[in-house]
Amino acid sequence: MSYVGPDFEPPQPRRRRGPLTVALAALVPGALLGWLVYETVGGPGDDGGSGRAGVRSSSPAASSAPSDDAKEPSASPKPTATPSASAPAASGPLKGKVVVIDPGHNPGNFQHASEINRKVNIGTNSKECDTTGTSTNDGYTEAKFTLDVAHRMRTLLREQGATVKLTQDGDRPFGPCVDERARIGNQAKADAVVSIHADGSGAGNRGFHVILPGAVHAGAADTRAIVGPSRDLGERVAGRFVAVTGSAPSNYIGDGGGLVTREDLGGLNLSTVPKVFIECGNMRDSKDAALLTSGAWRQKAAQGISEGIVSFLRG
Repeated sequence: MSYVGPDFEPPQPRRRRGPLTVALAALVPGALLGWLVYETVGGPGDDGGSGRAGVRSSSPAASSAPSDDAKEPSASPKPTATPSASAPAASGPLKGKVVVIDPGHNPGNFQHASEINRKVNIGTNSKECDTTGTSTNDGYTEAKFTLDVAHRMRTLLREQGATVKLTQDGDRPFGPCVDERARIGNQAKADAVVSIHADGSGAGNRGFHVILPGAVHAGAADTRAIVGPSRDLGERVAGRFVAVTGSAPSNYIGDGGGLVTREDLGGLNLSTVPKVFIECGNMRDSKDAALLTSGAWRQKAAQGISEGIVSFLRG
């Protein structure tokens, strides 16, 4: 996700946090090791990744994962405020839990400039409804990436018994806007919400970061109740993402721990349930782009994020 437009402005200077939690202390050594491999060979190969204890990636799940081409919107879809319906969940440890996956942007946004540029209330101020997102230098779009990872996560989490809802499934011409994305998770009474993105920074900037909600209490925004559980969710997602993908925390945003707190994002400010964003890599860096465009790596990304969600929900 490029830091331009709604939910894409450069992060403001952050107050120094206190000592990192036990979860982050465990994350750093693995992150550093992952980064050495990452820089040497340009990322893990198809057989890379480790520690898949949280979510079982069975052969049927792998065979049913989406291809490299994510689902494109139909020729003339109708706008809808209803999130993608979830099939009945299987029996499993997450039976009764609701997970909302928010695939950042929409493949059709670029055809609806006036609609996505209109201002919406994000609680503290107004921002544009949405943006088109970014893309690799070869034209692989963030919207296609996020939808593909979301589909893979949905398969994995359903196997664990969770009820899974998507904020959009390429089934509407544009959006939803950032305020509606938050509302979908709230109305679902989700136990966890994760918004999937990829960054659009400069070449040489590599790695992932997880964005956490700051404590905001102004206007329609009040995140005070979700700051703690959202941090727990974010730490677990970051830790499992490192373990499974071998990727390292961002070398250009944050303090090297893979976590960034922001108070300017409508999708977080308006949430009343635990929610985080994850920027899975930088689409404008050739090494990160090689990972993001690989179906095998996207399966690992989905696995890592899903394991983090499972860990959070099971305590």
